[in-house]
Amino acid sequence: MPLLEPDPRSLRPTAPPGPAPDRVPAGRAAGTPERLRDDLIALLGPDKVLHTLSDLVRYASDASPYRFVPQAVVMAEDLDDISAVLSYARDNGRHVVFRAAGTSLNGQAQGEDILVEVRRHWSGVEVLDDGARARIRPGTTVLRANAALARHGRLLGPDPASALACTLGGVVANNASGMTAGTTRNSYRTLASLTLVLPSGTVVDTARPDADALLAEAEPALCAGLLALKAEIEADPALVARIRAKYEIKNTNGYRLDAFLDGASPVRILRGLMVGSQGTLGFIAETVFDTVPLDRHTTGALLFFPTLRAAAAAVERFNEAGARAVELMDGNTLRASVRVAGVPADWAALPKETTALLVEFRAPDERTLDGYERAAGRVLAKLEPVAPVASVRNAFTRDPAVLGGYWKARKAFVTAVGGSRPPGTTLITEDFAVPPSRLADACTALLELQSRHGFDTAVAGHAAHGNLHFLLAFDAAKPDDVARYAAFMADFCRLVVERFDGSLKAEHATGRNIAPFLALEWGPRVTELMWRIKELIDPRGVLAPRVLLDRDPRAHLRGLKTLPGIEAAADPCIECGFCEPTCPSADLTTTPRQRIVLRREMLRQPAGSPVTAALLDAYGYDAVDTCAGDSTCALDCPVGIDTGALMKDFRHRRHTAREESAAARAARHFRTVERAARLAVAAADRLDDRLLTALTRAARRAVRPDLVPEWLPRMPGPAARDLPGTRRAGAAAVYYPACVNRIFGGPAGYRRPSLPEAMVAVSQRAGRPVWIPPDVAGTCCATIWQSKGYRRGAAVMANRVVEAAWGWTAGGQLPLVVDASSCTLGLAREVVPYLTPANRALHDGLTVVDSVVWAAGELLPRLDPVRTAGSAVLHPTCATAHLGNGEQLREVARACAREVVVPDDAGCCAFAGDRGMLHRELTESATAKEAAEVTGRHFDMHLSANRMCEIGMDHATGGRGYHSVLLALERATRPGGPDGPGRPGPSGG
Repeated sequence: MPLLEPDPRSLRPTAPPGPAPDRVPAGRAAGTPERLRDDLIALLGPDKVLHTLSDLVRYASDASPYRFVPQAVVMAEDLDDISAVLSYARDNGRHVVFRAAGTSLNGQAQGEDILVEVRRHWSGVEVLDDGARARIRPGTTVLRANAALARHGRLLGPDPASALACTLGGVVANNASGMTAGTTRNSYRTLASLTLVLPSGTVVDTARPDADALLAEAEPALCAGLLALKAEIEADPALVARIRAKYEIKNTNGYRLDAFLDGASPVRILRGLMVGSQGTLGFIAETVFDTVPLDRHTTGALLFFPTLRAAAAAVERFNEAGARAVELMDGNTLRASVRVAGVPADWAALPKETTALLVEFRAPDERTLDGYERAAGRVLAKLEPVAPVASVRNAFTRDPAVLGGYWKARKAFVTAVGGSRPPGTTLITEDFAVPPSRLADACTALLELQSRHGFDTAVAGHAAHGNLHFLLAFDAAKPDDVARYAAFMADFCRLVVERFDGSLKAEHATGRNIAPFLALEWGPRVTELMWRIKELIDPRGVLAPRVLLDRDPRAHLRGLKTLPGIEAAADPCIECGFCEPTCPSADLTTTPRQRIVLRREMLRQPAGSPVTAALLDAYGYDAVDTCAGDSTCALDCPVGIDTGALMKDFRHRRHTAREESAAARAARHFRTVERAARLAVAAADRLDDRLLTALTRAARRAVRPDLVPEWLPRMPGPAARDLPGTRRAGAAAVYYPACVNRIFGGPAGYRRPSLPEAMVAVSQRAGRPVWIPPDVAGTCCATIWQSKGYRRGAAVMANRVVEAAWGWTAGGQLPLVVDASSCTLGLAREVVPYLTPANRALHDGLTVVDSVVWAAGELLPRLDPVRTAGSAVLHPTCATAHLGNGEQLREVARACAREVVVPDDAGCCAFAGDRGMLHRELTESATAKEAAEVTGRHFDMHLSANRMCEIGMDHATGGRGYHSVLLALERATRPGGPDGPGRPGPSGG
């Protein structure tokens, strides 16, 4: 063990008053049973089998109120792996569940035996026919697919609110639809073809002209059985009529029976059955979608009404006027939405009965949109909206920022309300549909029902399609609360079916919560027909037992998840998974959701539990060390949970008093530290990379990997010893070169100017000269300390730099321009918690400006680019995202290159200061997809806005020469010959 390895017990939580009923049993502390583990490793190889307790627990939760711990997790890479696992399960009487994003709301992504992860190695989009179609792999998010299609003016029909996280495999498997899809643009209607793997291992590509012949040869009994079921259904006119009627409104409860009416052959029937089958009939390996037009012209309004019934009564009028979307949010939803960034604070004061409709019209051109607005105005004139708080406007707008804010609040429904639930309670999300003409009556009945059972639900939904969602919370650890919930569900299901002839599941698919009520909606004959479908296609019951079909009337009460209270910063988490696509460690160790899931399991355990001990042993590396701390999870979490900040707090908890003191000393003597670091880089620049890597690896093994950085190939040389000379008189701003730009120089082979020289030159060229204070050496934005959890060191440096900045800027009279985005973020925001009250007041008077913003706003309007590159690829940093400077970054890049590309898979590089040197595997994993895009073609320049991120991307792309966009701007506007006195980087930029 390394000399200074932290004690895992430092993160042991205080044991709860009593163990939770759903805790992992002590007997499972060893992880996967030995025989199963050995069998799967022999079958697939050790890299594809996750078997530790930490692995199993982190995959035990999805966005639903259920929780089942798998016996093993398989990371399938290709169809051979899928077929091998299915064969093993058939031969050994085991069960398999497929999981991609884990955003399912009813436990469809959970299994009690072998769980097969099909996200990590299953992403990819191929745009076909100029966007008319798209071939999409099942692990691809809807957002990622639409990003590729948008360039062609197209998008997918399904548009679930979880588009940034949910994947196409799950969208098809659940027939998820969303705000605008309704019954005409959902997966069933827009899926052109798919490739599937049957439980037998047979692979079917429904697009092949000979697909039916191949299937008949491989599965003759299956083909005959499907055609027999088709004949049986079509022979009963009443049944045919009933099936057609059930799908006139949104319905995802049970198997898609109209597949037998719409499909003329076994393959076409299978294509339809797979939609909404929830992983119970086969694995969806690939999809081909027919896309829909991306109507870019939009107008919308958020209209407030005094009651839920009044709002619901207005829905049909907007439908008739041609609205693309009419979304409903009740008072509980609106008030909870104040947790979402950008939502007006006065919504918290809205009366409980208030309900809003988000109405949107979309059109291909302005003329058509004008017509829609006139029609909407006529409808609005006949209604009586209310304005109970000052921020309410009740008016249509075309402002994309305003409309984006409305949609952000609407899409945050589940997470915002869930984050406001009483501590320790479990959240249930249900959705149902009724004929739109009966929506108002259904709303009234739902409110009466929830009141009768003592629930205070939140209601929202796709009102245009008669589809409502509601949320309610109860304590799954209390039998009385579970009984109350059970009684509510029984009454609710009878209400929807018997009074409204509605769908118990409109778009979230049957799942574990509605499976026991399937027969209530469809009747015993049709339900048995669905069991026959399952037995025909999956005769051994290998796939996803109890997810869609379950004869146990109390199955929905089995496996309910408790949510014990954890650290306050993360306690509102409902485990929705929205944070996962942005997480740089998602493909290496754990995601933000999984870090929270693991922490909660520790809190479910009694004192002295071997389960807690096993989880703590893994948590240090899996959760704390390999968290980049970039906090982009907070940007995608609708309620802003910052798991990165929590991991920094855990790092602090692991420090000894001696380590904290040493960090504080380093801060106090940072001038010496900085000088030593630059000299070390200069010395290393003269040595062989392989020798330095070997030496640092040895030191890491002896001391501690999280303390000693590993030397990486192609590390840049040292920065110039002296900063460029500037004058204070006449300066338009104070320029603060970040310490990373005072220590590290440009990429390998780079010649001057340095970044500080370029910044000074281009500002002078624009008539906005900057001044570098002579005493910047020895100061820092404090990110070095706060990112590692060294609070004392962070406090020392934060207060020092703010006091210095106050003097440099003449008491805040001049802006402070910072040339590294993460340092801008540090100085503008992250130093604040460490400041004394007096220095916090000084900080309030400072104007901290990122150099990219300075360039876009102050320099570009005064400059004329005289030489631009042909193409540039741009890596936006996570700090740029936090600061909201992405458009300014692109604007500066566009002044330097005729083509600017931001990779579709761009994300946090996870270099995170020096974390990419402490754990190089983190950066390599985080950048893999972006690097593949970047290296897949030639670019003249490789640009970013932070030196350490540039080093990380250089490492990821084999030394492409990433450098600051400010260097490119200086070159583009430099007078003189074709290249001026130097070249900005080895990539030709």
